[in-house]
Amino acid sequence: MSKVGLDLEALQEFADALYDRSPAIERDVARLRQGGAQRELTADLFRAMHNIKGDAALCKFELGVAIAHPVESLMSRFRDGEIPFSDLLAETILLALDRLELATEAMLHGRSTNSLHLPTLLEYLGNLAQAPVDAIDARCAELIQAVTGFNPSAGGLTASSAGRSTSGHVRLNEDLAFFRSLALQLENRSPLFKGRTMRILRLALETNKAGGGVVDTLQLEAAVYLHDVGMMFLPESAWLKVGRLTDADKELLAAHPGLGAGLLQRMPGWPGAAEIVLQHHEMPDGRGYPQQLSGEAICPGAKILAIIDAFEAVMLKHSDRGKTRSVLRAIAEINACDKQFAPEWIAPFNTVIRKTIET
Repeated sequence: MSKVGLDLEALQEFADALYDRSPAIERDVARLRQGGAQRELTADLFRAMHNIKGDAALCKFELGVAIAHPVESLMSRFRDGEIPFSDLLAETILLALDRLELATEAMLHGRSTNSLHLPTLLEYLGNLAQAPVDAIDARCAELIQAVTGFNPSAGGLTASSAGRSTSGHVRLNEDLAFFRSLALQLENRSPLFKGRTMRILRLALETNKAGGGVVDTLQLEAAVYLHDVGMMFLPESAWLKVGRLTDADKELLAAHPGLGAGLLQRMPGWPGAAEIVLQHHEMPDGRGYPQQLSGEAICPGAKILAIIDAFEAVMLKHSDRGKTRSVLRAIAEINACDKQFAPEWIAPFNTVIRKTIET
């Protein structure tokens, strides 16, 4: 998708509107799957997609129109009783919305969108919008596999068990949408946090990939969203404090990994994310918190997140120096702290940052 002539101010307006609408769309999709008031929810979903398309058109954001239009067409067919609302259709709508959010964020910050497989998404969405009724679910499954690599019917599942597998995958995506909304609430507590979530997510996923992809990406994504959400249960006077923290402040803040992990531990499907969140302030030499773990006792995802979280913190601390100098200072500090961070993840992190600077 060409970025030539893209009006970043207009794109930011579109992004703000999209982020405002997304939580309601995700809730409505979930309620439809649960058998909620169909006519009202359908009308709300159709209107939301129509408004997203209109917002994109006003901002001259072609990608937004291209993604929203076929989804709007599908909702129109569902509203008219032509097609049923299945788990696979719900998953497709959420996937399209997720890719639109990620693409918008990437374009705002001048990053590549290649990993989002947008041309593939647009091709399959266009075919799906015109597909015959009896082919809708099959086309949805093809789209999901082509864009994400997830095959809803993999493993020789029967039709009924494949439906349950897809339902579980949809639920995880709905969980992620909820986790992301919590992270954005945290961002809203301070203008300094704006965009922080997606920056950390991109660097964490790319560092994991550069290091061989050993961490499950869904678990890592969930951990990124919730690793600092525990802060919101603590007094703002401690975690929004400007200046040096007291020992009492530090003792309070040490509770936040356990709070975030506790939320994940009480939801099925997120054991890996809970472990990452709980351990992301542990250190290889055992001087971290809350459990003073060391070395191999710390999971790889927590080691990655520790580096990225610290990098973001140093960037914020030195933001007055300008972006390039802040990045260089942050890289230098991360590489100098050989006892604070896992050495096996420093090289993959450096590879990712080097590419970021060069693009």
